[in-house]
Amino acid sequence: MRIMKKIPFLLSVLVVVMCLIACSKVPKEDRQTEISRELQTQDNVQIPESQRTETEEEKETENEPETEGIAVFNLENGTVRLNSGYEMPVAGLGTYALSHDECVASVTALFENGGRLIDTASFYGTEKSVGEAVRNSHVSREEIFVTTKLYPNQFSDAEAAIDKALETMDIEYIDLMLLHHPGARDVEAYKALEQAVRDGKIRSIGLSNWYIEELEEFLPQITITPAVVQNEIHPYYQEKDVVPYIQELGIVVEGWFPFGGRGHTAELFGDEVIVAIAAAHNVTPAQVILRWNLQRGIVVIPGSSNPDHIRENLDIFGFELTEEEMGQIAELDRGEKHEWY
Repeated sequence: MRIMKKIPFLLSVLVVVMCLIACSKVPKEDRQTEISRELQTQDNVQIPESQRTETEEEKETENEPETEGIAVFNLENGTVRLNSGYEMPVAGLGTYALSHDECVASVTALFENGGRLIDTASFYGTEKSVGEAVRNSHVSREEIFVTTKLYPNQFSDAEAAIDKALETMDIEYIDLMLLHHPGARDVEAYKALEQAVRDGKIRSIGLSNWYIEELEEFLPQITITPAVVQNEIHPYYQEKDVVPYIQELGIVVEGWFPFGGRGHTAELFGDEVIVAIAAAHNVTPAQVILRWNLQRGIVVIPGSSNPDHIRENLDIFGFELTEEEMGQIAELDRGEKHEWY
């Protein structure tokens, strides 16, 4: 009888023990679920949103590629950081149509007045002169930024053309090399530039005379986004659609012929709007045009063999155009291109 009376009590104890055992298993099961999630993450298996932990979401955010923003000009030190990671001066010197002696003297004058950006090209025939001026200067090579270009007749053997440019200039490496304008086998030539970047021969690469239509076709076929696109830009040909399109891709825009090119400079310098703005700031029309470019986020490389003009073209950081003045110059746009490419 005593045993029979104890049975209900023993059953109650057994139920309590079983409940305790069941409860003790829950954390272990939860841990198994966590382990399973970790394994799934390691195996690149997508985890449902509801099961993602905060840590997993943070890791995913860290691995997302950074989107390119519009490059910001630092007008205090006169540079812009390219998408390649290198700093590029925003004002320099173009060497088109200069003789050997003129080019050496002009680049030397640039250095003496604090300029560090030089633009040349195989087509210009000034690569050797630029190299001589760079080697003979007392400026550190790391401070100097040299741009050159491959012409379309070099695209078929771009690798050899790159090596030839390096040999001709003899300046250790090329800071920026561009394809001069679109041509047969330009994608193949650009891929040679990409390889030269990997080989340490070139630091940054880009394009010259590429516009929206050409870029839309070209960019999907390459790997390294151009650091710079260089086009004709001046107050009478402002590329109001092209410039922001390029900049929004994280590419820096550089303008050649900022004064309109030979045969057109006098008209631009005499434009009554530009003359009035220059008078208001006690600067020259040339300085107004160059400053207008900088405030649009456009690198400028005016050509000159006159030391005084070279000095003047670099002295564009001590004043600022107002929004009204920028708008007045914007109204001068005629869509008037002065070169065929």
